[in-house]
Parts: sequence; structure tokens; C-alpha cells
Amino acid sequence: MADQEKQIIVTLDVMLAKRKMRSKELAQHIGISVQNVSLLKSGKVKGIRFQTLTKICDVLDCQPGDILRFE
Repeated sequence: MADQEKQIIVTLDVMLAKRKMRSKELAQHIGISVQNVSLLKSGKVKGIRFQTLTKICDVLDCQPGDILRFE
């Protein structure tokens, strides 16, 4: 039985849809580029600053676990 490497899955797109918010609007609220929001949504980033995560959660009124999943 081979061990599969676990990873963090970003579900930011789901939360944006639930809040009926576009990436551009989120980017403006948290002070990062739309391109960086897109990279976050696609999971193509290696990390995220706690400060950025805090701003995202504040704007979307959610918890980190609502946009990040470990599997």
C-alpha cells in the first residue's frame, strides 16, 4: 500500500461563489493583484501569508478552513 502525499487544496473559488464576489473585487478589498487571486484560486502558489489569509477571511466572513482543505 503506497502512501499518497497529502496536500492543501484551495477552495477559494467556492467561497467567492457563495459570497457572490468576483476575484477583482476580492483583490481590491485585500490589496493584492487579480493575478495573485487567480493563482491562489488555482492552487498554484506554494504558500500564503497569514496576513493575506486574515484579510481574505475578514472580507469573505469565513474561517481559514472554509477556503483551505487538507487531503
